[in-house]
Parts: sequence; C-alpha cells; structure tokens
Amino acid sequence: MAAIVYLVPPLAIAQPADGAFINIYSARHYPTDEALYADFTKTTGIKINRIDSDDAGILTRLKAEGAASPADVILLVDAARLWRAEVEGLFLPVKSKLLEEVIPDNLRAKRADNGGIPWFGLSTRARVIVYDKFKLQKSDVDTYEKLADPKLKGKLCIRSGSHPYNLSLFGAMTEHMGPQQTEIWLKGVVNNLARNPAGGDTDQIKGVASGECAVAVSNTYYLARLMRSFNPVDKALVEKVSIVFPNQASWGTHLNIAGGAVAKNSKNQINALKFLEYLASASAQNHFANGNNEWPAVKGMSFDNPALKAMSGGVFKSEVLPVSAIGMNQIKVQQMLDRVGFK
Repeated sequence: MAAIVYLVPPLAIAQPADGAFINIYSARHYPTDEALYADFTKTTGIKINRIDSDDAGILTRLKAEGAASPADVILLVDAARLWRAEVEGLFLPVKSKLLEEVIPDNLRAKRADNGGIPWFGLSTRARVIVYDKFKLQKSDVDTYEKLADPKLKGKLCIRSGSHPYNLSLFGAMTEHMGPQQTEIWLKGVVNNLARNPAGGDTDQIKGVASGECAVAVSNTYYLARLMRSFNPVDKALVEKVSIVFPNQASWGTHLNIAGGAVAKNSKNQINALKFLEYLASASAQNHFANGNNEWPAVKGMSFDNPALKAMSGGVFKSEVLPVSAIGMNQIKVQQMLDRVGFK
C-alpha cells in the first residue's frame, strides 16, 4: 500500500486506558468551545483528541490520509464545504433518530443510499447588512439586491468575494435569481465598493463605523461579539451602526451553517455519533448561542443571548434552500467573480 503523505504532522492519539475516546478534526477556532469539549468528557467519560485547522485544510488532510485517517468527527463552519466533503465521500452517513427529529431538513444533508445522513447542521450564522444609521435608511439596504443599487456607489465594504461565507451567499443568490441576473448583481456590487475587499467581517463593521464606507456585509456573530464587549471602543463602534436582516419580504435572510459529521474511516463510530448528538442537546445549543453568538440549529430552541435578541427580537425570516443547491453553484459563482473582477 502506498505511504500516506501528511500535510501536517499526524494526530498523536493519546488513548485512555478504557478506550473511550474520539479524534476530532475541527474548523471551529473558538476558545469558548473548550467548555463544550470538557462538558462532553465529564458527562460521558469519552476523552477528546483534537486537531484544529480551517475547512479547506481539514478536507485536504482527510483526502491525503485516506483509509488510514484517525479522524472520528469532522466539524466544519461553511455550508458549501460540508456539501463538498459529502460529495467527495469523506463522511460516513449515520442513522440517529434524535438528530433527525431536532435538526430541520434544510440544515442537514439528504438521506444517503444506506438510509443514513452524511452531516448535520449544528448552529447557524445569519449574513446580514450593517449600515451607517446617520447616512442611510433601513429601506436603502433591506435586501441583498440593493447592495448593487448605483446610489450606493463608493459606499460598500465587504470581505473577499472568494471567502466561503460570501461564496455561500452568492451561491444562494444564484439559486434565487438565476446565473444571469446574479452576475449582473455582482457587477453592481463591485461598482459600489468603497475599497478593495480586505479583512474579515469585523473589519467591514469597523469600516462603516469609521466612515470609510456606509454599508457592509457581516455574519451576525461578529457584530454580537462587539455588542457584548465591555471595551469602550467597541461600544462606541456599535452605537454608530444599525443592522438589517435582508429580504424579510421575500425569500428571507441567508444562513450559513456550522455542522458536524462522522468521518468515513472512523474507528470510533459509536462514540463519534454520541458527540454529534451531544452537540444537539439543549446545553450545547445554548452554548453555541451564548458562548459564540451563533443561532441554534435545533428547532424551537430558546436562548438567553442579549445581543442576538437585540438584533431581531430573536426572530427573523430565514431562507430555506437545500445546501446541495448552494454547493453546486460554487464553481459557477467563482467564474462570475472572475468575470466581474470581484477579488
């Protein structure tokens, strides 16, 4: 058999004496998640070994490792990457009555040939519009389509078009509007840029607050972090901006998904599934909301996060699109971005 070439050092598996452990490859780079891992081990006795990387790095590593991969659980933070990993056969479709009952159909993969589900969404992030409340009205930016309105020329800040968060949004727009109209829209977005795309979502919010631009696009959890900060600079920043959940009168606000799956070659499948089911529990879902400012994926889940509640009253209309449709549009979207010069 050909040797496995590791792009990064192989996972050092420290197996506990009782054999109860799982190996997690995680793109969730949030310190607040440490409490989740600790609580799972305390509750179940199953110990966790973890490798952190980004979505692309994890998928590359899984393909390089092949059948020799020690991974049991895969945690990714983008809908299109979840779909891509499913298509490439990197997940093991699993059967879980619990997960199928609590995770909505549009936030999980379609049933596989063996009757199992390849992956489940565990939390969501709304992709919203942030604007300068002293320069614009909510009605100026209450849909994604209006980001291409010529009256916003020179006023828009947004991160790279090729970032997974934007690729997923643009893939959804392609599904809603069709490729031709989406490309026209993307060209309008480029024409309205205040500067070349740069930085993360927090940088876009800061651009609005500083006056560099008047409108930006961001995932909600970045804004929620600023809203919950005790730093006077962050508080002053938040006071200068307002937020709108786009397209409430049409298809709803775009959601991106953070989700999990059992790795195709998992050697600890039962324990891996226990971990995914734990992440759908009330305590874990509340942690996603309160610890990392994400929206719970479980149907009807309540939460106490004051920033999320302040944004929308805790309730807003979200789009309902199959992730497979968004994922299949990714190549098409990247070609559009190249044609319109969206860096």
